[in-house]
Amino acid sequence: MVTNPNGPICPCGSGSTLDTCCGHFHAGTPAPSAELLMRSRYSAYVLGQIDYLLSTTLPAQQPGLDRDAITAWSRQSTWLGLEVEGAEVLGGKPEHAFVTFTARWHDEQGEHSHRERSAFVQQGDHWYFIDPTVELKAGRNDPCPCGGGQKFKKCCAGFL
Repeated sequence: MVTNPNGPICPCGSGSTLDTCCGHFHAGTPAPSAELLMRSRYSAYVLGQIDYLLSTTLPAQQPGLDRDAITAWSRQSTWLGLEVEGAEVLGGKPEHAFVTFTARWHDEQGEHSHRERSAFVQQGDHWYFIDPTVELKAGRNDPCPCGGGQKFKKCCAGFL
């Protein structure tokens, strides 16, 4: 990890120290925006903080996450950088957002680059990643699993 006289530089690419950037989110302070949550999740992959990755995924999806696969990917990769292209806050109740980014890493198969437009939802003062690989078991007219009080079709369904 790159350091400066004030401590290690945050892996998210902000240029700030880990302690003043993603580190305090990893320690329990809720990320105040979807973009900062996404950056802190990238840093968690770099640092092997699997519990953080699980806890910042939409709670209704957490039981469907493959902890072993997440751990293996985090630890078997050399993380090469993150570029955030943009964040769109869509508003609404609950508030939703998209963050578009490219993450780069190296593993035993070589160097990789992954561009993604990730969806997020806010519950209270916490933002959560909506994982498109984990099925949300809700019918169109069921209450949304995010807990926002709307029907699934009017809330998070469009973000999967």
